[in-house]
This record gives sequence, C-alpha cells and structure tokens, in this order.
Amino acid sequence: MIGSVKGKIILKTEKFLIVETAGVGYKISVSSDTLSSVKKDEVSLFIHTHVREDAIDLYGFLDYKELEFFEMLLSVSGIGPRSALAILSIASIETLKKAIGSGDTAYLTKISGIGKKTAEKIIIELRDKIAEKMRGEKGGASLQGELDVLEALKSLGYSQHEAREALKKVSAELDTNIKIREALKILGGR
Repeated sequence: MIGSVKGKIILKTEKFLIVETAGVGYKISVSSDTLSSVKKDEVSLFIHTHVREDAIDLYGFLDYKELEFFEMLLSVSGIGPRSALAILSIASIETLKKAIGSGDTAYLTKISGIGKKTAEKIIIELRDKIAEKMRGEKGGASLQGELDVLEALKSLGYSQHEAREALKKVSAELDTNIKIREALKILGGR
C-alpha cells in the first residue's frame, strides 16, 4: 500500500490533484480543506489507498490526524471514501468530534449526503472512540454557534476553508456575534 506521496503537482482540480513522483503521475482525491491549503508546486501527502474490484483510488491528506479521522469514518458501515471526504470538507476535525461525541445528529445531517440514519450510525459507531480521545479536553463551544459563524462568513463571500481558518483563531468562549466580528477582523487583515 502507498503510505505517502511527495512530488510536483501537475494538475489541480476541484476534487483531486495529480502529483508526479519519479515520472509517474498519481491521481489523488483530496478534501476541500487540503486542496485550498496547497499553494506550492510541490506537495507531500499522507495517503489512504482504497482498493476496489475495478479500481485503486488514492486519498491524500496534508495532516496525519486528518488521515486518521478519515479512516475512523471509513470504519462506519455505509460510509465510503467519498462520503468520508465530504464529511471532512464541511467542518474541522475538532468540530466533527464534538458533534459526534455529543450525539448531535442535527449538525451531521447538514452535511450533503448524510441523512438522519447515517448520522445516527456514525454517532453510535464512533462516539466511544471519540469520547475516549476527548477526555480531558474542554467540551465547550456550541456547535450551533460555530455553524452560525461559518454560515455568516460564507454568506459574505468567504470560502469554507477561509471561514474555518478564521474561526480557529477566535476564542471559543465568545458570543456568536462577537465571533463573527472577530473572524471578519482576521479575514480583513489578510
């Protein structure tokens, strides 16, 4: 199995990269977060290799934690690589862990292609694994408040990635309206 790929980006689309290494171009599907984070011609990605009867697909991640969470999502029956990638594209790993850990099906169903039954299945199968990892972490921020901030920033023309990056820099203790204001200050300073 391929564990990582490092090389020159020869093609970048909305859903995948083609990375050339030693004269071979690998088509690697990536999350929107990874895609927007790739700024250079060279890239190094952690790879999940998905083997099917009719194809071998590669999924790439800049961060090993993102790969681990992707593989955790794949362990849920009914969640394939494309669904897992869609889930990772909608929110940060921390936000997704909070939603799953707290059993928030409403948050998960906001993800395109994830219905109530699938959201419940994700929560049932991953809650204990995530709760174990989150022990000792502060449980804090309201998921709905975070979602409201992201939606407000997106409605103002910022991308999901830009909004998420700005939100990461804002204190989780603040009121939703203040979070929006602070995120706008951060985004305005770019």
